[in-house]
Amino acid sequence: MSQKQEQTRETLRAEAEALVANLLSPTAQPAEALLHELIVHKIELEMQNEELRRIHTAMEESRDRYVDLYEFAPVSYITINRAGLISEINLTGTVLLGADRAKLINHRFSQLVAPQDQDRWHRLFLNLMQHANGEKQAFELKMSHADGALFDAHLDCLYRETWDMAPIVRVTLTDISKIKLTEKELRIAAIAFESQEGMFITDTNNVILRVNRAFTKITGYSAEESVGQTPRLFESGRHDAAFYKAMRDSVKTTGSWHGEVWNRRKNGEIYPEWQIITAVPEFEGIEFHCVTTLTDITEQKLASEQIDQLAFYDPLTNLPNRRLLKDRLHQALNYSARNKQYGALFFIDLDNFKILNDTLGHNMGDLLLQHVAQRLLNSLREGDTAARLGGDEFIVMLESLGEHAQDAAIHAEITGKKILAALTYPYQLESLEFQCTASVGATLFFDHLLSHDDLLKHVDIAMYQAKHAGRNALCFFDQAMQTTLTERAALEMDLRRALEQNQFQLYYQLQNTHDGQAVGAEALIRWQHPEHGLILPLDFIPLAEETGLIVPIGLWVLETACAQLKTWADQALTRHLQLAVNVSARQFYQPDFVQQVVAVVGKNAIGPGRLKLELTESVLVSNIDDTITKMDELRKIGVHFSMDDFGTGYSSLSYLTQLPLVQLKIDKSFVQHISRAPSDAVIVQTIIAMTKTLGIEVIAEGVETEVQRAFLEQHGCPLCQGYLFSKPIPLAAFELLLGDRSGQGAAPTLMMLKDL
Repeated sequence: MSQKQEQTRETLRAEAEALVANLLSPTAQPAEALLHELIVHKIELEMQNEELRRIHTAMEESRDRYVDLYEFAPVSYITINRAGLISEINLTGTVLLGADRAKLINHRFSQLVAPQDQDRWHRLFLNLMQHANGEKQAFELKMSHADGALFDAHLDCLYRETWDMAPIVRVTLTDISKIKLTEKELRIAAIAFESQEGMFITDTNNVILRVNRAFTKITGYSAEESVGQTPRLFESGRHDAAFYKAMRDSVKTTGSWHGEVWNRRKNGEIYPEWQIITAVPEFEGIEFHCVTTLTDITEQKLASEQIDQLAFYDPLTNLPNRRLLKDRLHQALNYSARNKQYGALFFIDLDNFKILNDTLGHNMGDLLLQHVAQRLLNSLREGDTAARLGGDEFIVMLESLGEHAQDAAIHAEITGKKILAALTYPYQLESLEFQCTASVGATLFFDHLLSHDDLLKHVDIAMYQAKHAGRNALCFFDQAMQTTLTERAALEMDLRRALEQNQFQLYYQLQNTHDGQAVGAEALIRWQHPEHGLILPLDFIPLAEETGLIVPIGLWVLETACAQLKTWADQALTRHLQLAVNVSARQFYQPDFVQQVVAVVGKNAIGPGRLKLELTESVLVSNIDDTITKMDELRKIGVHFSMDDFGTGYSSLSYLTQLPLVQLKIDKSFVQHISRAPSDAVIVQTIIAMTKTLGIEVIAEGVETEVQRAFLEQHGCPLCQGYLFSKPIPLAAFELLLGDRSGQGAAPTLMMLKDL
């Protein structure tokens, strides 16, 4: 109840008491008069009470309106006392801060301020208390929800004093996080608009409203020249009306468009640009706009073209490379399938191209390849493809040769012969006239009967058929040749697996004197194939040479032989034996061959003199200086060398005195015909005499008859090797051959060995 209402009640009470006192006094008026006066007072009292009730109701309603306005105001109202504690807070404030009123009242306000702004709040609060001037102060802080989430807040603070003169600060608190975010986005948008990409904004009538600096730099048009114009200002004329209609339709239906556009700069230059158009639809009375970003992609286009050129074309001849060829071949197969048309492939390999490169240099070779490429193009129809795979290998692809294989083959043969004739004609390479032929392999294709990889294999096989046919020839693919090559590929795979799975074995063939005393053996490799059984060297060594597998195989032979010598060194019957190991040219000319031999000999701790390396004449004389160097290095540590198949070469005699050989081996081709061919007998006698003169040991291989043995003994060849004494046999059989069956402990005699 208000103070005024209380005073009114006190007045009425006083009047009532005075009236009662008057009635009781001796001088009271008559009863009728008093009664009338009481009625009048009663009426007055009721009227006054009614007014009081009305005033009270109005005050309650006013209070409720105040409470509603306070509690549900759109901003948070907070009262903070001098201790910095919250003394009052409206409902909006509790919602904003995410806590009940009971938890916020008498809660320190600073604890609701984010840690990074608490020091700043303390300074601001102290300043409000100490320098109160009755003016509102505004500032921004980072505030914290009860759940710990931070938000941006705007505070309006006003210093006041309560009825009892207590200082307080009334605060209105507003969450401005969205405003801050919008401001940030506007700043970013402003920065983005002035980015490196050109931008312009158009209205609903496609009129340019604004451009950025990058737009001016790209197009050459200033803002004054562009604003008020439409994008037709920089159209190049390369796109038709349908292109621009599709662009506008996309913007209207999807809200955006992007793509490559050719435009014209102010200086007239036509250039490619990448455009992205984004629609900004009408919102709250703001009309429809479009924002267009544009990027000059001239350099990217040039770079892309260069990359495509490098990726898909041969840089020397500008012909399609293998990658582009496969793509075109794939398309050709699809075309063949749709139209039922045959096509043809040619594989072209220049004959003796390596000779030109080696004798005249790679520059001349490159010039020849460029001429060949041009002649191929001149020999083809428009739409046919000529490609370079690399080196001197080219591919030609013909399409639409007809619906029948016979007709297609005829057309292909005509074109193939035309290509051969064109390539055979002399070339003018700077001041040199050069003539070159080619070998051409051909095959037909139809539909998707074969993959492009298989087709390329077929023409490759056919080209090798042309090589074997004498070169400067055209050959079509032959299935029998493919079968042979398929078997060869399978054998190569098995050969690699044989190394991994240790399928090789060493057989040993005896080397002995004429009276049967064993002096050593030759280690000969055999392949125990898990499916095909025993495979002799003649059937896999040539393939090993071609594929390079001869190097690891040769190392395996060397290691196995040396390990066997180590074992034999502990046995009286075998410790004196020498073991001969064949070394291929490819193995011998490995840069680390000497180091390999030294390492293997050292690992097995054998006497180096018990290891004899057999080299053929072709190996020894192909690089005489390197050969002598390597042989000398190994001879210094005691390794012996024997020249295998002596007499079959043509140039080794001139180097014989330079090579550190301890032995020559007479080839079995001479030994076999000693009794039938006088010339072979003379050659054998000459070799024996020469070795005596040079002080070199001699041994004959392939001795199979007693007549051959007797001839060799008669003419001074002390050592023999051949089937007359023993075939190449496994280790166990060889050691049994060496054993003395009679238990005498001595080496077996010749007759004993023949019996075995």
